[in-house]
Amino acid sequence: MRFYSDTLPGHDLTYDDVFLMPNRSAVTSRFDVDLATSDGTGATIPVVVANMTAVAGRRMAETMARRGGLVVLPQDVDPAAVRDIVAWVKSRHPVWDTPLTLTAGDAVADAINLLPKRAHGAVVLVDANARPVGVVGEAACAGVDRFTRLGEVADPDVLTMPLTAAPREVFDQLHGRSARIALGVDEDGRLAGVLTEVAALRAELYRPALDDKARLRVAAAIGVNGDVAAKAAALLDAEVDTLVVDTAHGHQEKMITALKAVRAAADSVDRPVTVVAGNVVTAEGTRDLVEAGADVVKVGVGPGAMCTTRMMTGVGRPQFSALVECAQAARELGARVWADGGVRHPRDVALALAAGASSVMVGSWFAGTYESPGDLLRDEQGHAYKESFGMASKRAVTARTRADSAFDRARKALFEEGISTSRMRLNPAAPSVEDLLDAICSGVRSACTYTGATTLEEFHEKAVVGVQSASGFAEGAPLPRGW
Repeated sequence: MRFYSDTLPGHDLTYDDVFLMPNRSAVTSRFDVDLATSDGTGATIPVVVANMTAVAGRRMAETMARRGGLVVLPQDVDPAAVRDIVAWVKSRHPVWDTPLTLTAGDAVADAINLLPKRAHGAVVLVDANARPVGVVGEAACAGVDRFTRLGEVADPDVLTMPLTAAPREVFDQLHGRSARIALGVDEDGRLAGVLTEVAALRAELYRPALDDKARLRVAAAIGVNGDVAAKAAALLDAEVDTLVVDTAHGHQEKMITALKAVRAAADSVDRPVTVVAGNVVTAEGTRDLVEAGADVVKVGVGPGAMCTTRMMTGVGRPQFSALVECAQAARELGARVWADGGVRHPRDVALALAAGASSVMVGSWFAGTYESPGDLLRDEQGHAYKESFGMASKRAVTARTRADSAFDRARKALFEEGISTSRMRLNPAAPSVEDLLDAICSGVRSACTYTGATTLEEFHEKAVVGVQSASGFAEGAPLPRGW
């Protein structure tokens, strides 16, 4: 990456302060662009879901890995629960989505409670042998007594296809039919997965992030306190693919010690394990973490939507400038960086990649989706939303310190940094994390074509970035309601 002008402002830059210049390009289609990362994680798109309790769970991990991304499970999750989540994710089919199942004897109320758990919006009725006998959608439950049996409202006309069917074949079978969903069945006719028309299309456009056993990949975070080596060993035993050593201030001695322990644990297993550490915002911090064993360094202090660190402490750095400096330092040592925080639009993802990041971490933006772990709630106007909160907030600190003494919990509660609750509204037109991935990946692919790049490494090499005023940023914003 290079700047368009040799004269740069004497201050650091955010994503809003910069823009990409179009270059002469021989790339004829955005589908010619390969979005695979270069950081060793095996991700095929440059998107990582941040290790936030309100965002990263088993459903999110399954969906993201199926589309090529990565989810980092939070460090607050009990090790036994992490083991269960990882085992569950790795047992999912890399193409067919996990179905929601009930029986004909279950009530409509049961289906209403389950439907918000999946973006495909369907519950499949199965018999005693797990064979599908009907499908129930939201429309079938509308205006019906909640105690009505599902067998009375289900659509018995189901489209079943073998799991070996190609996604394009599934799309062709669904296109133009009244059936909204195809049911994947095994050799004995038992339900094993579901695909909608758009999911079949996505399965052709995205490549899942798979480990060496062709299973979906998942990452997990470790803090810098306690027996870090034992925690790392437990996560590795659970077959976590990427270990993320995570603390708000990554450039400290405790992080260096913890990171060395995690690196040693990762090197002791007979499979490749990527080690990520952060957060930092300087070249010096980046070099120290790489030298301590990090393959990837997380960059970002204070740009997150739920983070109050900069307002509370004055500590942090504008994200784009931090990325440019840290990415260069990491690449000189053969390592990579993740851009953590500050992403509000697909353009920000493209700019982070242009600056040299191999992937971009997203948190609160993904909280308002079907796949995030929180319950689907309704506000006073009936709009659907989910709650999000920062991982240094009082809410997160309370959960993290529940095993401490009452005195220690009270003392730590005095020093939280972060928002404890925020309503993240589900966009009715794009309520799934996959809808957001479509927008992000479409934007990044187009940015690559404007730049003349077919890979993310080539994109970073060819990117030309200009600096703009606030008016320049405003000029680029659409006006959907006119003026």
